[in-house]
Amino acid sequence: MAVPELSVVTGASGFTGRHIARRLLNMNERVLNLTGHPERRGKMGDQIPAVPFNFGKPDELTDSLRGATTLYNTYWIRFPHGTLTFDEAVRNTITLIRTAKDAGIRRFVHVSVTNPSFDSPLPYFRES
Repeated sequence: MAVPELSVVTGASGFTGRHIARRLLNMNERVLNLTGHPERRGKMGDQIPAVPFNFGKPDELTDSLRGATTLYNTYWIRFPHGTLTFDEAVRNTITLIRTAKDAGIRRFVHVSVTNPSFDSPLPYFRES
């Protein structure tokens, strides 16, 4: 019997990630939750192991992603939160893309649920 593919979902315990993860589980895939809150188990916590983002430790992040074929990315911020700024979130996403490539992930799917507007006051939508 073939081992099911492993997919990584950022924020699999959050709203968007949870729906992606549920769909993957229903397709008999294995799922790994890449999250800033690995202690939060979420509704499917027993079925989905969680590992931290580790953006500051790219080698550890790469190791966490090894063996996966697809990464579904729902990571983004709308507003600065605590010490996390928009610019840092962009750098973190670049790190995530690089480490996914280094880990051998073949497909990177970026999911955005935002409602952009050219006149938005939020830097996430503004041109630099």
